[in-house]
Amino acid sequence: METVAALYVETGGSYYGLAGVDPWDEERDSREYAGPWPVVAHPPCSRWCMLASVNEVRWGATIGEDGGCFAAALEAVRRYGGVLEHPAYSLAWARFGLPAPTRYGWAASLFDEGFSTEVSQSAYGHPARKRTWLYAFGVELPELDWRDPDGEAVVGAGIHSGQSAGRPRIDGPAASATPDAFRDVLLGMARTARVSVA
Repeated sequence: METVAALYVETGGSYYGLAGVDPWDEERDSREYAGPWPVVAHPPCSRWCMLASVNEVRWGATIGEDGGCFAAALEAVRRYGGVLEHPAYSLAWARFGLPAPTRYGWAASLFDEGFSTEVSQSAYGHPARKRTWLYAFGVELPELDWRDPDGEAVVGAGIHSGQSAGRPRIDGPAASATPDAFRDVLLGMARTARVSVA
C-alpha cells in the first residue's frame, strides 16, 4: 500500500492509526514536509474563509497571513501529487490562481495543471453540510458524491432563521472533523499520484 502523508491534521484525529498514513499535526509542522510520499493536505482556513474579513476587523487576523501554511500545502501537492482540501469560497483560490471549482465534476484552467471541484461533506456523513473545495494535482480524478444534503446540524453560531432554524450548532473539533468516508476518498486519490519527484 502506497504511503500518504496527511498534512495539517488534528492530533489523534481520523488520520491517526491507519496503515500507510503518515500524519503531520501542528507539532510536526507540515510546512517542513519534504516528501517523498503523495499528500492529503488540510491547511488552516481561518485566515482564508468567508469570515476572514470579519476576523480581521475583530481580532486583527490579516486575511491570508497563515504563516505560509496554504502555500506550503499547495507546493507539497504539486511536488508530490495529491489533494488539498479547504472550505468552499476560500479566498486562497483566487490568491493562488487555482481553477474555479464547479459542482458535479472537475474544473480545469489554462493557467494551472491541477483540477478543482466542490463537494458537500454531508454527502459523506458529516452532520453539517460543510461545503468544501478540493484541488487535485497529479492524481486520477474520481467520480465523487456530488449530492448536497442539508445535514442535520449547522456549523458555528450562524443565522437562526430559514433553513438553519432549530437545527443544532456544532463547532470546534466536531465541525472540523473529516468523516471517515471522505478521508478514505482523499487518501485513495493521493495513492494514485503519478508526479515524478526531481
